[in-house]
Amino acid sequence: MKSSPFERLQRIYSQPFFDLIQQGRAVYLKNWPNNEVQLCTLLSIKTGGCSEDCAYCSQSARYETGLETERLLSTAEVLEVARRAKSNGSTRFCMGAAWKGVREGTQAFDSVLETVREVSKLGMEVCVTLGQLTDVAARQLKDAGVTAYNHNLDTSPEFYPQIVTTHTFQDRLDTIRAVQNAGMSVCCGGIIGMGETVTDRLRMLEVLVNFDPPPESVPINCLMTMPGTPLEDQPPVDVFELVRLIATTRIVLPRAKVRLSAGRSRLSREAQALCFFAGANSIFYGNKLLTAQNPETDADHNLLQDLGLVPQPPFSDLAAPVTEKVAIST
Repeated sequence: MKSSPFERLQRIYSQPFFDLIQQGRAVYLKNWPNNEVQLCTLLSIKTGGCSEDCAYCSQSARYETGLETERLLSTAEVLEVARRAKSNGSTRFCMGAAWKGVREGTQAFDSVLETVREVSKLGMEVCVTLGQLTDVAARQLKDAGVTAYNHNLDTSPEFYPQIVTTHTFQDRLDTIRAVQNAGMSVCCGGIIGMGETVTDRLRMLEVLVNFDPPPESVPINCLMTMPGTPLEDQPPVDVFELVRLIATTRIVLPRAKVRLSAGRSRLSREAQALCFFAGANSIFYGNKLLTAQNPETDADHNLLQDLGLVPQPPFSDLAAPVTEKVAIST
């Protein structure tokens, strides 16, 4: 009798630790032979005041986190940061706005579209994360020059209602479908350390594997506890659990970029090296991720140099890359 896709995920994940990371490394070397790491810069272009109730987020207007609501940054302000990011080696520039979703035809969204047009002229990949999208808004972003849209699943469908109640897991999937229909690549992953089980993490990964086409990049975030949020007292993620998830993701999504994302500031150099060995090949680069701290640029340069890793160039035509997945049904 054939095992289910989820059962195979469980088998992969639960291998002896060294067997698992060696398998992840082998898959990485087969598909990414040049020891390259994608360097991404993330900028919050509209901070705070979000109407959503995501339990991990300091930008929710529902929680007393001390974060001040800021206006939408102008195109000129964003371009200054984007140029600096490019000069520091970043090849993907990501812009995030604390919105429930996009409302096409508004002055704010028109301003974002203009910003995207200008940033895309710098020769960088352009990623945005703006909340929920309609098909119309997705096409407008694609036409403006967005190459990838980030919309994380966060966790499993079953655990999701304990983290967010102001929209549904299906709402997430609907936005991802709009992104795919518009021809943008999908950047989609999750957050671990929110009180979920290993089963929840693997269920999230099962959903990602079933995307058609599969995600171009998969951010693996460790919860950064924010004072004032419902999850402020969650304990840190065990580093071996993080590495296990990275290796499993690499094995079942061999051509996706697996991004070591939020929480990296709490990892030692040795722990980050283990993540790279297991299959991570993308990082957020720069000293801040939206509202959370990130390792300093010089520290990242030194770490990559010590590990013999080099920055990945941007896609020459700025088109979404071809991705593939492996069957997990046998």
